[in-house]
Amino acid sequence: MTFLNNELAIFSHVYMILILGYAILIMSSYLILAYLSVKELREYLKKNSFVDYDVLLTSQFAPGLSLIAPAYNESFTIQENVKSLLSLNYNNYQVIVVNDGSKDNSMEILIKTYDLVRTELNIHYQIETKKIKGIYTSRNAAYKKLIVVDKENGGKADALNVGLNIAQNPYVVCIDVDCILDKDALLKLAKPFLESHGKRIIATGGVVRIANQCIIKNGRLVEVNIPDLLLPRIQVLEYLRAFLLGRMAWGRLDGLLLISGAFGAFDKEIALLSGGYNTKTVGEDMELVVRMRRYMLENKMPYSVSYIPDPLCWTEAPEDFKIFKKQRSRWMRGTIETLSFHKRMFLNPKYKMLGMLSIPYWTLFEFLAPAIEFSGLLITVVFIVFGLLNWHFFFLLVLFVYFFAVMFSVIALYSEERTYHKYPKQTDFLKLLLAAFIEPFYFHPLAVYAALIGYKEKVMGTSGWGEMTRKGFSKK
Repeated sequence: MTFLNNELAIFSHVYMILILGYAILIMSSYLILAYLSVKELREYLKKNSFVDYDVLLTSQFAPGLSLIAPAYNESFTIQENVKSLLSLNYNNYQVIVVNDGSKDNSMEILIKTYDLVRTELNIHYQIETKKIKGIYTSRNAAYKKLIVVDKENGGKADALNVGLNIAQNPYVVCIDVDCILDKDALLKLAKPFLESHGKRIIATGGVVRIANQCIIKNGRLVEVNIPDLLLPRIQVLEYLRAFLLGRMAWGRLDGLLLISGAFGAFDKEIALLSGGYNTKTVGEDMELVVRMRRYMLENKMPYSVSYIPDPLCWTEAPEDFKIFKKQRSRWMRGTIETLSFHKRMFLNPKYKMLGMLSIPYWTLFEFLAPAIEFSGLLITVVFIVFGLLNWHFFFLLVLFVYFFAVMFSVIALYSEERTYHKYPKQTDFLKLLLAAFIEPFYFHPLAVYAALIGYKEKVMGTSGWGEMTRKGFSKK
């Protein structure tokens, strides 16, 4: 028994050192990414302070864009959101709304609101999709940019592939129909495609923000507010960290793996050559970016993926844990599927930055992190039961992790205040600051639990998105 206790004591010391090492590793990576993000953000703001987007608005060189917006049971928001898409500051674009077999009255709302009639289009079907039941255009000249497709349900990826088949322009902008776009979103998103020098820009994305409690009028965001409920309020912080202190850095390193499915632009030709959206994953946005990058590398074609820090898109975040759990478990399943599909890229120098850094990083800190954290919790409970836990070391470690988490959120808040300052009220800043101190105890455990559900669902063979109930946006 003494020998066993000695062995367990040694294991407990090794375990604590490993946990500390992992914590230091992940925190160091966050700080490095934050430093690179801030550096890139400053350079971007300095460079773009001289840009006159009105010139691009009237330019004959402005690239043609096709907006693809899949819709499934979006009756609460679809009228307002389509209105937003049709009133953007851009000349050369079309809007393709794909009704993916909605069970609610989304299609009826669209037909009535936009005076739609069935029409015939010559479509070159390059990607196989579920059956299209009808294609509609408006009799009202004010909505001449709008095409609505009614199809059998096949999931978001299938709906996006329908849009790729129908799109008439060289670049496609894939968005969630429940999003509200900034009026200059397309102008800013199109700019990187015009600035490429020697490298083909195959995709570009912008910042997504939380719209809960914001005031929307006639498809426009007219007042930014912090969510009243704690769960979406903390997601505001989470999105600030992810976009301002994460993706900016990966864009600078040219190692970006993910452009949010809520809002991103793609080179249509490369997207089609890569096979379009994969209908066998719920992480179709991430998987397409990885596959397009893989296609370019394997064909030795110089390319780049761009990222814009401007807050261009506002989306509705889950307000209750049931919907939040479905969303985050789906994100985990999508991550697992993408990493599995492209596992040959892991530490493969043939794929350069992607193979040697981006995919290993996502594997270690995105895919494995919840499992490592949960395993650590179980082992800690075992050590407590056997009386082997070094409480002094344990509390120091917990405090170290807690204060780092709070500090990182404060850095994200400070970056937002010094740049776009979308939350001008002092009370809003204080609410977000308070949320930063609460998050590690409340939000983080929920996120880890949802990720563990994602592991379980993947093992059980769960597929599909699940129901994502929307409440709609506030209106004046």
